This record gives sequence, structure tokens and C-alpha cells, in this order.
Amino acid sequence: MSDPRRIRVGIDVGGTFTKAVAIDVKSGSLLAKSTVPTTHDAEKGVSEGIVTALTKIIHKTGIRVNEIELISHSTTQAINALLESDTSKVGIIAMGVGPSKKDVVKRTNLQDAAINNNQDIKTCHEFLDTSHLITESEVINTINRLKKKGAEVIVATEAFGVDDPSNELFVMANASKLGIPSTASHEISGIYGLEIRTLTAAVNASVLPKTFQVANFVEDAIRKTGVAAPLMIMKGDGGVSSMDTFRTKPILTILSGPAASVAGALLYLKVTNGIFVEVGGTSTNICIIRNGKPEIRYVTIKDHPTCIRSMDVRILGVAGGSMVGLDQNRVSHVGPRSAHIASLKYSCFADPEDLKTGKIILIKPRSNDKSEYVAIKCDKETYAITNTCAANALEMIEKEDYAFANQESAKIAMKTLGEYLGVPYHEIAMSIIQTASFEITKTISKILKEFKMNPSHTALIGGGGGASVLVPFVAKQLGIKYEKAEHAEVISSIGVASSMLQEEIEQTMIEPTPEKINQIHKKIHAMLIDKGAVPESVVINSEYVSDKSLLRVTAIGNVELDSAETSKNIFTLDDARKRASEIIEISKDLIDLSYETDHYFVFIGRIEVDRYGKPKLSLKNGKIFQGGKIAILEELYEYLESRRSDIAPKVYLLDDLRLVDYSSLTSSPRIVDAVRDELVHSEKGAILIEI
Repeated sequence: MSDPRRIRVGIDVGGTFTKAVAIDVKSGSLLAKSTVPTTHDAEKGVSEGIVTALTKIIHKTGIRVNEIELISHSTTQAINALLESDTSKVGIIAMGVGPSKKDVVKRTNLQDAAINNNQDIKTCHEFLDTSHLITESEVINTINRLKKKGAEVIVATEAFGVDDPSNELFVMANASKLGIPSTASHEISGIYGLEIRTLTAAVNASVLPKTFQVANFVEDAIRKTGVAAPLMIMKGDGGVSSMDTFRTKPILTILSGPAASVAGALLYLKVTNGIFVEVGGTSTNICIIRNGKPEIRYVTIKDHPTCIRSMDVRILGVAGGSMVGLDQNRVSHVGPRSAHIASLKYSCFADPEDLKTGKIILIKPRSNDKSEYVAIKCDKETYAITNTCAANALEMIEKEDYAFANQESAKIAMKTLGEYLGVPYHEIAMSIIQTASFEITKTISKILKEFKMNPSHTALIGGGGGASVLVPFVAKQLGIKYEKAEHAEVISSIGVASSMLQEEIEQTMIEPTPEKINQIHKKIHAMLIDKGAVPESVVINSEYVSDKSLLRVTAIGNVELDSAETSKNIFTLDDARKRASEIIEISKDLIDLSYETDHYFVFIGRIEVDRYGKPKLSLKNGKIFQGGKIAILEELYEYLESRRSDIAPKVYLLDDLRLVDYSSLTSSPRIVDAVRDELVHSEKGAILIEI
């Protein structure tokens, strides 16, 4: 009997369609894909569309449910709830000692217009004095007072809760007894800053009841199909996590959908430098990939600054299904309304005979819309005129492309609009494409300048079902190379299926010590194991951001133990050498492998790449000691002694599973002691020093 296949299923729940793929982990091949309408209005919401897409995949391929090792999905539920103000009122319990009450209240009641300017995060507030040991009755009475004010969910926040979270945890425990959802500021972030941490916790809490319900619907629906594999959810940083994350920290799934597409570009297409442009039906997502990594930033949600880090994604309200607006007999804007929001079919997919009966009308897809949009009212149906219609009328779409439509119908629609405006159809079609592309072109131009990206070494990678509608035109306007992603229409689902478990901890650490760093390493390792990672697969990296006194530790892991022979995502030596050459822009023939472990390659000159092609460290002028632990410790000691300086250089330790940043330590003896302690359970390693 042949070995069972290792199959991963990725499901992207978009605003218009839910798309699923099945991938063979060993070969990396796409076994099947399916697309169904997203079931927003169904009794159990999007879970019904998820199950339909999954069932179609299973039936198409004959996959046995026990061959599925993982199901991952992305979701727009958290961000949609926030954007549509489908949120719950948050009761904030702020804690501090009596004398600081005024300051704590000011910093936690979220009435400051600078951080909650529209007051769209609805809150009420109570203060608990923690100068004494707070009691259960005090906490319960406080929660009940907040409930009377309309609170549906509780936030516990204390000035130094990141150092001692016991009071926050005590509040959460009592909220649980009363059956009310809660979150604590220390759970969301380990950084100091009471205002930003409280606001982030409140944003998270405001969608907890909604996402808790959605998570249960999705998990129950998947289990009823007979699939017992772990169910994961995509986070905004490009990693996946357990469904418990969605239940307790839904804010981490903000930008889940765009992150899925970028993950596909990074893990499946192995893009090193490029700007990824995903064109869907309603919106276009633009993300920067530099040196094999997406740009990561702190997220702002509806003008609310947060301490959540996610991919730097620029979201524009124009896409393949965007409708056309007119002003003074010309195209004035395209989008943000789409045919999907208006519940209209694209005219380029209509019956040509019905279109010939049509006349132009102006409609408002939503009653509160300020602008009107063009539609064609025909005998049988009313159709939208979209970017996809214009591109097909201009014969810009290749026959095998996902966006290819009936070009005769597209031309009839454009001629009807052209006659209404008194211009040839090809002119109006080009005007639509130019108008729609303007914001995309402008945004990409800004990105090139902002990140000082060399256009000659940068490609535009098109993804999404509408990629060919707009991205090739934009690339031509900018004079940049264009590449269309393989399986562009389901690249987001591929990204979800390909992603690994990933966690990040940020901890304010004014006086970092090896013991504190090691403690955070152990904490994040335990977090990944708890979420289902195989212990041997967990890889940890740390860096110290000195200007913020911040230790940032990231870890990735997998639900199965991959090797170079069993996972298509893992880079071969040649893959890694090629990536290193692209990053430092020299021929790969001039790059030598200096050191490797089961999880890392280190190349001479200045680049380190993990087995998944992610560069972890770049030293322009460095020194490396490698080999057995006793030998490298001696070399490190001798080198530091020879410098005759009280200030130590930046030192990094690489063992099989960790890259540890000791740049926060300035004392040479402490660095040697820290490296010695870290290598207790390792036989070999590498020490990298920035000279």
C-alpha cells in the first residue's frame, strides 16, 4: 500500500467569493480548486460557503478525509465587523493605586479624540483601586455596574499589567464566571503604553462576541464533514494560528485576506523583490515584498492606532468588478461600488442578444450613496458596466484567463455607453481603464519612492481573479516588469494552505538580560506547541530594537515535521543561494555557503536565509565563528578580549532552532556567559559579529 498523501486545504473567504484549494504537501502540486459565492446572508454565515467549497474539493479529487493534515482559512469577519460598526459595547475596568487614579482614568477611558475621534468604539468605564488586594466581590460588582451601562464585553487593563498580569487575569476569571466575554491588555501586547494597549484591547473586545459565534459556526460545520484535521486561521502577519486565536484575539486576523495573497507570493511563487497587486471583485490589495519578506507595520484601524503588527497592505476601492461613475458626460470615477455590492451581473458575461435591447440608466447601489453609477437596463435583466467589461472590449484579456469574458457582449456594452456619451466605444473603454488604474499607479509610484526600490529590479506580480484587467496596464504605464501569478485567481487560498504557524511577542525591556531573553524564548515556544506545532519544527528568532527598548521575538512551526524531502515550500541549497544573490545583487556563483543547520543556511558575504527562504540577518561587514561549542566560545572570548574596548560589538548566536540577538548586551563577559548558557544543550553553533 502506498504512503497516504499529505494534503492541505486552504480556503479564502472573500467579500464576494469563497475559494478553496487542495495542495499536495510533498509535491507542491495543486490537486483541485473550487469557487462558490460567499454566504454572508446564510443562517450560519460564511461557514456554509466554506463547507460547500470544501465538499466540492473532496468530491473533485477523491481525497480521503484522513489524508487532510490541515485546513486553514482566511476571513474578513473581524475587519468587516469594525468597518460596518457591527460591534459590541466595551466595559473597561482600569486598575491602579489610589493616588494615580486621575491619570489612569484619563489614559484608559478612551474619550480622547486623538485615539477615538469618532467614538465609534463604544465604551463605558470603571476604576478599581489596587493599592490593596482586590476581592472577588469588588470585581463582580464592578462588572455588574458596567453591564447596567450596556457593556457586552469586558477589558481589564492595568498600568504595569505586562509585568504582573495577575489583576487582569483575576478580572477575566470573574467575567468568565458571569458568562461575559473578556480580554486583557497584557494578552494583546507586552509593550508599555497604557493608552495604546487599552485602545487595542478595546478594539479587539468590540468584535469578540461576533467572531466567537463565527468561529463556532465554522468549526462545527467543518467537523460535520468528517474532517478531524486541525483547523487554522490566517493572521495579518502572514502566519496561521489556532481557532482559539480567532475567538480571543480576532484583532490579529485584521488583513487576513490580503496576508493570504502575499503568503502565496512568498511561499508558493518564491518572490524575492516585488510589489504584489491582488485585484479582486471589489478591492485591490497592494503589498511590498523586499528581500523575500513582506513589510510589517503597526496597524491603524479606522483611524485607531494599535500595537498590532501586520503586513503593510494598501487597500484601494477599485477592482475587476468596479462600476463606472459619470460627470459632465465623461468618466469621473470607477468604484468604490462594485457589481457585487449592487447585486448585478457583469455585462460582459451577459447574452449579447439581451444586451442589444439595453439602454443606459444611472443607479445608486446603496441608498446612502452620494454618487450614481452606470448600468444597462435590458429586456430580461439589468447589468453593470465594469473594468472587466472594458478590458474585454479592448481585447486585453487572454482567452485562458480567469477574467476572460464574451468579448462581443463587452463591445456591445461599451458601444451602448459610447453612444450615450457621444464617443467611440474603444475611447470610453480606455477611459474606464485609465481612470480605474490611476490610484493603483499613484500608490505604486509612492511605494517605489518610499522604500527606495529599484524599478529595474522590481516586478509587479498580479494576483486575484481580476489581475489581468488592471495590473498589466499599470506595469506598462510605470515601465516595470509584469508577472502574473500562477493560479492567480486562487493565490490567496494557496497562501493560506502554504502558511506555517507563526507567533510574535513584543516586550518592553529596558534592561535586557540573557535570563529575560531566554524566558521569552520559552514562552513563545510553549505558545506554538499549545497551538499544535511539532516541538522539533519550532524555529525562534529574536531582535532587540534599541531605540524603543523593545525585544521582538518571532517563532514559526508546523503541525507536521517537514524536511527537504517532504515539503515543497522548503528551499533547497540552490534556491537559498539564488535568493541570497538576488538580495545582495551579485552573481550566485560568487556566494559561498559558510554554515548550515537543519533550519538555516549562512552564506559569505552578508546574508542569512532560513529553510523557507526568509532572510533573517544582514551584516555588511561581519565575522563568523562556527563549529563545536567549546571552540566557538574560545574564539568569541579571544576576539572580544583582543578588541580592548569596554563596549562590545553586536553579537548574534545561531544554533539549529534559534537566532538570538545579543546586541542589547554591551558587556563582553555577559555576552560570553549568555552564549555559553544558550549552548548548554547544543553541540555546535555559529556566532556572527558585526565589525
